[in-house]
Formats: sequence, structure tokens, C-alpha cells
Amino acid sequence: MSKPIWVLNGPNLNLLGVREPHIYGHDSLDDVRALCAARAKRHGMEIEFRQTNHEGELIDWVQAARLEACALVINPAGYGHTSVALLDALKSLDIPVVECHLSNPAAREGFRRASYVSPAATGVVCGFGSTSYELAIEAACALAARTAKSATARPPKDA
Repeated sequence: MSKPIWVLNGPNLNLLGVREPHIYGHDSLDDVRALCAARAKRHGMEIEFRQTNHEGELIDWVQAARLEACALVINPAGYGHTSVALLDALKSLDIPVVECHLSNPAAREGFRRASYVSPAATGVVCGFGSTSYELAIEAACALAARTAKSATARPPKDA
């Protein structure tokens, strides 16, 4: 079986459905997990879904994804606007990275418009509520398939 797509979630996302539902929607994080798993399954893929409120743990997971994931979907939440350390960890990856946000940061407060994740991301999906995650999984599946196809098309290094 191929490696799963890792879906990593940053601080306060454990409060989805409760915290500011007018911005983030009424779906819980478990609802989002189910949407991601169902969307990945359509492509014959599995997910590893995690959430933490701790920056170091998120960075540890990004580093582990280097070897254990075929692609990464990340909603860094507040760390996207503050963490150079997260950016550095993401830059170590050679798998597709899709940045995902429930809201549209560009339409919110000024400090939310800057992302330390975007420079390391293959692409960004934002502003569609829980559907942002489904679209991010779609992108991750397509990018992972393309990456796998190009890896098998390369001649061996000793040829």
C-alpha cells in the first residue's frame, strides 16, 4: 500500500464548531476528518489526521512526514502567521504540500494575510469552510500521483 496523505492541524482547530462558527463553520474537527478520509478513499488513498496546540509537536510531525507521507495537507492555524520554525521544517520536505484554511486569510485582519507556510507550499486552498479540506485532499491526491508517476519514469541513477 502507498504512503498516506498526512493532514496536520494547528492550534485551536480542536474547537471547530464551537469557536467562532460564523468564521470557521459548524463542522467539528471529527466532521472534517471524515470528509478528508472519504475524499481520499475515492482516490484509493488513506489519510493520517492529527491536531495539536503545540508548535514543537507540529514541527515534529512535519519532519516525520518526510519519510512517512506521500503528500501533506496542513492547516497551520495561527502558526502560519508566526512560525519561521514551521517554515524551515516544511522546506525540508520533498513531497507536495497543500496549505489549507477554512476562512480566507486575505479577507481578514492584516496580520492574517502573511503566511510563513505559503513559501514552502505547492499550493493554497482557502475560504471554503470544510470544503477547503476536501479540495486540499483532491489536490494532494493529484500531486502525489503525479510525483509517483514521475519518480517511476526516471531512469536509475547508475544508468
